[in-house]
Amino acid sequence: MRLRSFLVMFAGVVLAAPAFAQGLFDDAEARRRIERLRQQVEANQRALDERFARIESAATDRNAILELSSQITAVRDDIARLRGQVEVLQHQADMAEKRQKDLYLDIDTRLRRLEEAREAAGAQTPGAVAQPAEPTEAENKAYTAALDQFKLGNYALAVSAMQGFLLTYPNSALAPNAQYWIGMAHSGQRDYKSAIAAQRKLLSQWPDSPKAPDALLSIASAQETMGDRRAAQQTLEELIQKYPDSSSAASAKQRLAILQKR
Repeated sequence: MRLRSFLVMFAGVVLAAPAFAQGLFDDAEARRRIERLRQQVEANQRALDERFARIESAATDRNAILELSSQITAVRDDIARLRGQVEVLQHQADMAEKRQKDLYLDIDTRLRRLEEAREAAGAQTPGAVAQPAEPTEAENKAYTAALDQFKLGNYALAVSAMQGFLLTYPNSALAPNAQYWIGMAHSGQRDYKSAIAAQRKLLSQWPDSPKAPDALLSIASAQETMGDRRAAQQTLEELIQKYPDSSSAASAKQRLAILQKR
């Protein structure tokens, strides 16, 4: 504003200077020249006002653009940070799922070896109770296909496949195993109520199966995950009492000690 006033005053003085020599002209001519000078000054004033208005408008627009650009940059930074957090969480979930699958595979392998050892020992012991017939090739293929779905993490398909196996081969030596993996597949889907019901069915129909102790251990895990620590402790105590010589009983003792310390 000071610059504008100075320019106006300067223009007025410069342009009005010839009027001081009005002695060279008559009064009418002097008045005409003064009027023309006044109009020129006013025109210059309007031009300056318009120029300053354009400058101020442009400055305002630049500030708005700069502010908007700053906001866009901040949003992009937030999105990049969130994407990084999502990637970290996804990696952790993938690693946890892999560890769970590896654990299930290890458990199943060790239990199958124990079952084979027990069957071999029973066959060599005189007067031993007759063992169930060896699974046929068709039974083994159906059971393996169902178990593969579980190993791949396709828990819903694993449940359907194991249930289909039980319908087709209800008297198979692998029937308790199939029922056990139905319960474990429900646990994989975090459907712990269905998991407990499936393992209870195993205990009801095949109480003498090598899978029975593992079923109780699975039930205790589901109960603990659901927050029912008292029920989990009771199930672990039941496992230790009914199957004291099983490998699951040893695991139950360790977990029971941990629960009691909490």
